[in-house]
Parts: sequence; C-alpha cells; structure tokens
Amino acid sequence: MFGGERHLALAEIGSRGRPWPVPFDANVVLSCRGRPTAVLVSGDPFWHGAGASLAEKLGSDEWIAHPAPSTFSLAAARLGWRLEATVCLGLHAAPFERLVPHLAQDARIICLVRDAAAVDKLTKWLTERGWGASLLWTLEALGGPREYIDQHRADLFAEDIAGDLVAVAVLAMGTQGIPRSSGLPDDLFVHDGQITKRPVRAFALSALGPRPGERLWDIGAGSGSIAVEWALCGGTASAVEAREDRAANIRKNAAAFGLAHRISIVTGRAPDALAALDAPDAVFIGGGLDNAMFDAIWMRLSPGARLVAHSVTLETEAMLGELHQRHGGELMRAEIAHAAPLGRYRSWEAARPVVQWSVVR
Repeated sequence: MFGGERHLALAEIGSRGRPWPVPFDANVVLSCRGRPTAVLVSGDPFWHGAGASLAEKLGSDEWIAHPAPSTFSLAAARLGWRLEATVCLGLHAAPFERLVPHLAQDARIICLVRDAAAVDKLTKWLTERGWGASLLWTLEALGGPREYIDQHRADLFAEDIAGDLVAVAVLAMGTQGIPRSSGLPDDLFVHDGQITKRPVRAFALSALGPRPGERLWDIGAGSGSIAVEWALCGGTASAVEAREDRAANIRKNAAAFGLAHRISIVTGRAPDALAALDAPDAVFIGGGLDNAMFDAIWMRLSPGARLVAHSVTLETEAMLGELHQRHGGELMRAEIAHAAPLGRYRSWEAARPVVQWSVVR
C-alpha cells in the first residue's frame, strides 16, 4: 500500500505501507503490477494527483479509483470561495513562476505545495514581486482530525508551519498583473535588442490566431516573445534560435513567465533544426525566410495550419509577394512611427515598414 506518510499514518497501515519517493515516481507502484496494490492520495487523484500518471500506464481493467472531495474543494468550502472563480494549481512539483499568468488584483488562488517549508519561500517570492500585501491562508491536514487553518499577510509571514500542510490559498493584492492582450510591453522580456517589438508582435499574433492546445514553431525566435505570448494563450511552442546567447534569453523569459513547461528551445538553424519537431499548428518566421526554408516548412504543414512570415528587406518582401501570388493568403504592409523630440518640438520617427504574409495551408 502506497501513499504519503500522513495518509499511511491516518490509515494505520503499519508495515504494509510504503511512502512515496521524493521526487515522485509512479514506477514504484508499477513494479507491483499483477499484485493487489492500493494507493492513498488526497481527494481526487485526477486533479493534480497521481491518478493520471498511473492510469495512462495501465490497462482500463487494471485499476479502479474511489475519489473523494479534492483538496481544492475542501479549501474552497472552508474559505467560502467560489471554486469556479478560483485558480487551482499544483506547485508541489512546479516552480512558483507558474503563478505569474494568474496574479492579478483580487485573484483567488489555491495551490498545493510540497511541504511546510515551501510556505516561507512562497511568501518571499510574492513579496519580491510586489505582492507582499496579499492575504494567505495555510491549510493543514484538510479533512482529517488535525485540520488547522490560519490567515497571514505574505510580507509579514514569520511562522513555523506543521509538517501536515497540504495547501495554500492566496488572495492577491499588490502590483498589476501582466496584461492578457496581445503585445506585452517589451521591457517584460530579457533581450539584446533582437525582439519583435510590441505593436509588430500584436500584428503577428493576430494573424497567428493562438488557441489552447496548439503547437507553434517560432523560427528565428530572438527573445522568444512570440512563443511566450502564444504559450500564455494555452498552447505550446518550439522556439528555434541559432545563437546560444539568445537561446539563453528565451530560456530566461520562459521561466520568468512560468512557461518553461510549454516552451522548448531548439538551438540551430531552420530548416535543419526542424527535422525532429512534431508538426505545428502554426509557424511564425520573423525574418530570414528563403526558398529552401519555405519548401521544408510548407511540406510539413497539415491542412488548416497557419503560416505567418514578416519581412523588413526588399529581397524577402519580393519573395513574399511571389508566395502570395502562388499560394494566396493575405499580404499586408504596416508602417509605424513614434513621436520623438525634434529640437524644441516633436516629430514622427518612422520604423522600418514590416510586410506580413499570412496563409492557411
């Protein structure tokens, strides 16, 4: 019989119990395949629990689940929160950065954490990012005889928590969260100047049309800003970048936005670097398109996949014109100017025009 130490103790399993290894590994259960085996987990094992990790490796006739109220349901019931309006996260095996897309004024978040020591680290993480005024509830041993709930303020937290802690609830108060519209401010990204600027990025994302669960190839990714905004919409992305230093920036940006699990970085040049990638639902090419790259990408696209390419050079612009004539789609040219000082006055300072070709395979 497997389970957390707390569960095994509550069930008074004795010598038959085997605690989960840390980090979690489902293979210890699978090694008992063919023998009567029980697994004790918190509440609903298919919501941030071990259920799917086991079921996906077993036949449908090899397992049965007996779900109970989840930790999230118990926490919401104790706090009086509407569960459908509450973000529920598993941070017991994930970085705190997973909170970034969800932090907004008055947002309600319930998260599972690894242990009591994680609470102090979480409060410091929130405070360092301007969310120190947030209210935080520690919820220990929910549903058991030693259940205990306490309220704290993140930047004033200085308590010892018992080892039975299983969840933390946060009512976010502090700085503004990140905007959810396309075209995030450039200064949110680590970059060396090679970044698709905010208005052009919004232009590109509008044509790409991100949807949850879809896969993007971001070719010549630079800072990875397109991949980040795509992943914020619920998709996954492969950011292809030839330079190691820029690939490092993409990695930093993916981590800072809590998206390292959704963005993979491929260091190399297209089209060779694309060979091992799963076929995409959409492709963005920020520059450097040539005929060899286009042919290699086009043959990999399934019907309905989208391709968006940008150009600021006359040579690539001419190529996009030819591709538009052959394959259809939409060809657009955007000219953007910013107000800038001109002596005692101001004038328009024009950026290079961007030509965009977007097409559905």
